Amino acid sequence: MPTVLVIAPHPDDEVLGPGGTMLRHLADGDQVHAVICTRGEEARFGAEQVETVQAEARTVHALCGLSGSHFLDLPAARLDTLPGADVNTALQGVFDSVGPEIVYVPHPGDVHRDHQIIFQAAMVCCRPTHAGCPRRILAYETVSETDWFAAPLTPPFIPNVFVDISAFIERKLEACAAYASQIRPAPDQRSLQALRALSITRGSAMGLPHAEAFMLIREIGA
Repeated sequence: MPTVLVIAPHPDDEVLGPGGTMLRHLADGDQVHAVICTRGEEARFGAEQVETVQAEARTVHALCGLSGSHFLDLPAARLDTLPGADVNTALQGVFDSVGPEIVYVPHPGDVHRDHQIIFQAAMVCCRPTHAGCPRRILAYETVSETDWFAAPLTPPFIPNVFVDISAFIERKLEACAAYASQIRPAPDQRSLQALRALSITRGSAMGLPHAEAFMLIREIGA
């Protein structure tokens, strides 16, 4: 079974974006790891809030039954102050440990600068320079990030891969709800209602009850 790595710039991106697909991989018997790249700084977000989000992430990962969780603890909303090589090296350590064959990355057109930087770092780690490089790389969409930039002036999210998550939508929403500090009431995009609506919209485009959409970045055939 393939080893899968889901790369999340912040805690909750891993379930807001490809959460249903992540659960489907696990149900298929795949090894699924998630890496949370940043941690809020107490001076900016407050110690209680930082610890709450970190605890929620661990609860969510246990709820999903992930094969492994990785926390890089890079400074949230300050990745653009770090040398790119430092971000690349930190993420490369996870790649070296996990050896993923399938990688899910944030979309490069997301409005949050952290998402853009982590995408770039991931693509450095995914360079096809050795036999063990990832064979399949997909970009996921994140509500309130992917759709809030200035497409088509910025890279638009144009999905060409759809994954049926009809059997996993309730568990995805349960996982999202466990990030209680990050979920908002409707009609906010980070509400459970909006997340369900997006899965219905993506599914209806393919004749499915619920789906998640991705952009295929690279695939190396067997």
